[in-house]
Amino acid sequence: MSDGPLLWYVNRGTGVVLVALLTLVTVLGVVGRHSRAGGRVPGFVVPALHRNLSVLCVGLLVVHASSAVADEYVDIRWWQAFAPWALSYRPWWLGLGTVGSDLILAAALSSAVRTRLGHRAWRAIHWTTYGAWALGVVHGLGTGTDVAEPWVRLLYVASLACVGLAILVRLAGHRMRTRGSQVAR
Repeated sequence: MSDGPLLWYVNRGTGVVLVALLTLVTVLGVVGRHSRAGGRVPGFVVPALHRNLSVLCVGLLVVHASSAVADEYVDIRWWQAFAPWALSYRPWWLGLGTVGSDLILAAALSSAVRTRLGHRAWRAIHWTTYGAWALGVVHGLGTGTDVAEPWVRLLYVASLACVGLAILVRLAGHRMRTRGSQVAR
């Protein structure tokens, strides 16, 4: 346990990198759902990149939460990294981050046992990652110490725009596939 600036920098750095990587993972998950082989990118690339970046995000999330707990400047207990109650430092914002990280861990664990869990249950759990991403963004905006920096604001705006655009592209693709199947009848 320490009160030095290293843990603070590790926590800040992993938080900012997590916003960027979780945005990328979310975008890959949204648009990669219907990726097709035969295009410029082989069909296996997007799901593999999504999966591997997700694993990296879980590792960074562990480092992010661990550095917050280890830093004695703010009193955060180890169990509060999993349970969003009895927080003394910015309880609302840290609680949102805790719930978001719990959802990410649930999705990661469900992916590890996907074959035993079944596709329907896995997918239901996996849908919660949209909320996890949103909670992480709000957590960062509410408690991040670098939010006033222009480049960090740009990162958040770009993250929101990228996920929003990916969702619009997916909805448009779904609408086109639905119309195509109705015309084919």
